Amino acid sequence: MTFRALVNEIHNVISVSLRNLDYPKQDFEISEPSRTEYGDLTCNVSFQLSRKIGKRPFDIADEIVEKQLKPYLNEKKKDCSTLILSAEAHPAGYINFKANFEKLTESTLDEVLKNPKYGFYDFGKGKVVLIEHTSVNPNKSLHIGHIRNTVIGDAIYRIMKTTNHKTIVLNYIDDSGLQVADIVVGFRFAGFPLEPNDKSLKFDHYCGDQVYVKVNEMYETDPSLEEKRRIVLREIEEGTSEIAKLASNITMRVLIEQLKTCWRIKTRYDLLNFESQIIHSKIWNRTFEILKERGILMLEVTGKNNGCWVLRLDDEDDKVLVRTDGTTTYIAKDIPYAAWKLGIIEDPFSYYKFVNQWDGSILWATTMEPNTNLHPKFNSADLALTVIDARQARLQRMISKVLSRISDKNKRYHHLAYEAVTLSSETAKLFGLDIGEKRFLHMSGRKGIYINADYILDLLHAKALEEAKHRNPDLSSQSLNEIAEEVAVSAIRYNLIRQDLDKIVNFNLKESLSLEGDTGPYLQYAYARSQRILEKSDQYVSDTKYESLTGEAERGLLREIAKFDMVMEESAKTLDPKLVARYGYRLATAFNLFYEKSPVLKEKDKQIMRTRLAIVKAFGLTLKNTLDILGITPLTKM
Repeated sequence: MTFRALVNEIHNVISVSLRNLDYPKQDFEISEPSRTEYGDLTCNVSFQLSRKIGKRPFDIADEIVEKQLKPYLNEKKKDCSTLILSAEAHPAGYINFKANFEKLTESTLDEVLKNPKYGFYDFGKGKVVLIEHTSVNPNKSLHIGHIRNTVIGDAIYRIMKTTNHKTIVLNYIDDSGLQVADIVVGFRFAGFPLEPNDKSLKFDHYCGDQVYVKVNEMYETDPSLEEKRRIVLREIEEGTSEIAKLASNITMRVLIEQLKTCWRIKTRYDLLNFESQIIHSKIWNRTFEILKERGILMLEVTGKNNGCWVLRLDDEDDKVLVRTDGTTTYIAKDIPYAAWKLGIIEDPFSYYKFVNQWDGSILWATTMEPNTNLHPKFNSADLALTVIDARQARLQRMISKVLSRISDKNKRYHHLAYEAVTLSSETAKLFGLDIGEKRFLHMSGRKGIYINADYILDLLHAKALEEAKHRNPDLSSQSLNEIAEEVAVSAIRYNLIRQDLDKIVNFNLKESLSLEGDTGPYLQYAYARSQRILEKSDQYVSDTKYESLTGEAERGLLREIAKFDMVMEESAKTLDPKLVARYGYRLATAFNLFYEKSPVLKEKDKQIMRTRLAIVKAFGLTLKNTLDILGITPLTKM
């Protein structure tokens, strides 16, 4: 039993009290009070009832406490079967509860120390959740903004998996769009060699930093190149010409380099979907017929859209899906893809094993070549999550409305939006970007104003390596580099996960590496500190003495440990990964306070020492599982 058991007991006894007192059935909330002196949990049922029956909240609270809760507790305390120590009616009208920490400690430690999967909560009941994230155009490397998308998507995958959802992770590859055409123009018509002069330069860096940026500059001075781009686009879509083969080769090379960056930050996928194959699969044709049948796709015969097929939805402006020349707009590709995700459209693809990933899992890819490969089922999800930045909100909203109109199944399509990432002035200057008096820098791939994620990771690694050498002068170079890499990944992942999704992130490289404050390395350091305590101890974490845990620092840490599964449920319910990050920070902060206030190895009372060791071990297991969900490696040395 953990904190959930305490919440459930309070909920049950309040519900029974309402029936016994002939109060109407009422929804109510149980939450943590604003101040610790009010107790461990508080209930607002009196306020909810007051609105219905016109009685003062305090009078309701006092009646519930005196006539129901106190007799209940007196009875339950006889056999020590309650997690509630006391209940009081506050003058403001709340009912405040204190926990029986001796029993809560015993049940929590028993749960954590015997269950290596502590924190798992079966919220999902095996429902299929499909998560699309990353989906960076395969013409450039990933920058810090793309990494926010990637780590949010990966954190959601880990959260949903931990709460017993069957998870499928997709990476959509737009291999037939304008940005791919731009680099093909660069290689085929603008004189760029297929290989960079600097052999150490990653191919995705070369394509994005040099070819893509310079070709877009050349369009302004050489209009003939724009005509070449139109030719390239047509040939890519047709799919059989030498130009199309060149585009496919370039796309694959860039994609592999992008995946290396994603794997470096501990991200993995189940399937690559290629846009060119979505086009060739003809699933748009079936979708087109369904949209017409449902009366939401109309042929315009007058006005500016005369001759176009237009998507018509309530409360939305009309959207052209098919132009007068028969070509489709980008949303005409997104709608059938989304319908495929939910199983509204029959699966037209074959699949092949693309590569084995860093964690040993297979990354599959779609193909239009028939084969008999045994593969997982990749569509027909109960919930399809698409992680795309907030600028795509209108498009995603339209897709969701379309799907709700054409599907008779109880399935959901959800856009998980997030805001952009900017670079702090300090970080921009580290990379030689002059932004004058501005406090931050907005990035633009087309203009070449951005910093590759690999460069940021390399710099984080270098700075973490300096600190690791200082702290561990006797470690080998290999060990120091392994520590530095994990700290670098921790810094960037945690910094981007902990933020509110609807807020712009101003990324500061220096702050993200700090061993103090709200950072990934701070959590790793707390874990390492706990493991050093356990390594130095020769005591078994048994023969514990729970009644000795009277210090607020001890109780504060146990309180946080006991909440883990509730945090996991809430993060899965709200699709909000920052809840796990902030929980990890509270947990690490509570441990560091415990470390300062409650000596462990220097404690003279052996039973108290063993009890505190049990708390340290439980903390380590809980934080390790928290870090795993955040995609951060727990370290025993920093």
